[in-house]
Amino acid sequence: MTCSRPLASLALGAALLLAGCVPAQTGETKAWEQVSQVGSQLGPPGPRVPATVPTADSPLADFARYAVVNHPAVFASYQDWRAAVGAIASSRALPDPRLTFEADISSTLMTLMPGVMFDLMAGRKRSAMAGEATAASQVAYRTYAGAVFRVASEVRKSWIELAYLRAALDLKEDSRRALEQGSALAQAEYTTGKGMGTLEVQVRLANEAARVLSELDALRDRLASARSVFKASLGLLPTDPDPAWPEPRLVTTALPAEEEMWERIRSSNADLARMQAMVDMALASVAVARTAGTPDASAGLMADLRANPLMIRPTASVTLPVWREKIASLVAASEARRDAATARVGAEQLAMAAQLARMLAMVRESDRMIAYIDGTALPSSERIAATAEAAYQSGLAGPRAIAEARLMALAMRLERAAALRDREEAATELALMMADDAPSGSPLISETDSDRSQAPSRP
Repeated sequence: MTCSRPLASLALGAALLLAGCVPAQTGETKAWEQVSQVGSQLGPPGPRVPATVPTADSPLADFARYAVVNHPAVFASYQDWRAAVGAIASSRALPDPRLTFEADISSTLMTLMPGVMFDLMAGRKRSAMAGEATAASQVAYRTYAGAVFRVASEVRKSWIELAYLRAALDLKEDSRRALEQGSALAQAEYTTGKGMGTLEVQVRLANEAARVLSELDALRDRLASARSVFKASLGLLPTDPDPAWPEPRLVTTALPAEEEMWERIRSSNADLARMQAMVDMALASVAVARTAGTPDASAGLMADLRANPLMIRPTASVTLPVWREKIASLVAASEARRDAATARVGAEQLAMAAQLARMLAMVRESDRMIAYIDGTALPSSERIAATAEAAYQSGLAGPRAIAEARLMALAMRLERAAALRDREEAATELALMMADDAPSGSPLISETDSDRSQAPSRP
């Protein structure tokens, strides 16, 4: 009879404990699967070098993949996401059991009663807390996805700058050669006393050549700086070995219609998705606040080891959530945070609409400039150069006219390259705004036809 009492009490405590268990929810299971899939591609903490290192001939997509897998900002966001997913289990778990001790002492030790105490929280409350933690993990996932897209975007911007500087260096080299040819012709005419070559022409051409050489040095410095930026965008420190430097070309990226871009921004923009996840988290917090009126219980057993027969003392307590004003304020605060999160989504949509308008204006302005240069300025410059060469052959013009005509055409080409660079930078911002949700379990950037077209081809 004395043995059956403690066994019955322990069985009752175990039943209460098992009844309060909350199993993993579907969202938690999916989150862990997603974290595991992404983690298998990012690799363990520490140096993270992808298996495939891009070469000089690799397209932009390969460098973007390398950066996403190698960049510490992406890995840090992944670990934050992983920590948020790991917090779901603790939010739905029961508090840890507590060992207790009680003794009665008079002149001697009268009773010695060790025991164990369990805090029993209602399953509905812990389910709501698990839902809030799951929503918080989705916010962390959206932050991770945003980091992926931002890193890939920085790689593309650096790629565009490298392409522009390479084109600018080539055009400035052509300008230098044109000035050298003009100076040689002017020197020959001045030496022989023929034609229209004068010392003044030589001095002017020499000054122009010195200016172009200075601009070439500045462009080489900019190229070295751009390479450092490109290296940093790949997640490499200055002390790391240099990557294979690509030699990209500036090409025009096709963009969808404005209506389609806006729909894609609304449906898949990383920042908007993160804010929507914050709305879901706020909704879950409202559900948690509404469980504040649910009582929590504690149950335990203590045994008097000095009693004969053994004496068992069951203990239990229940919280009394009687402060209705406190509960109402908790619910009101949670609802206010929900409304604020919803309003922030609307504000972000307004900001995205304004950003879309600005980027589209930059694209259209660059397109108009490129069309003007291709359709009017360049053909006119080429005709002027041909006229100057014909006039020089007939003795009606000097070598300076030929050099100036060639420089004008090269300046138009350089301005076209600058306009195309500005256009592609704006297109990169638009691509970042329209970035599709990161593929499930994959942090990588997919390769597109435009990426392949930007890869330099071997002669």
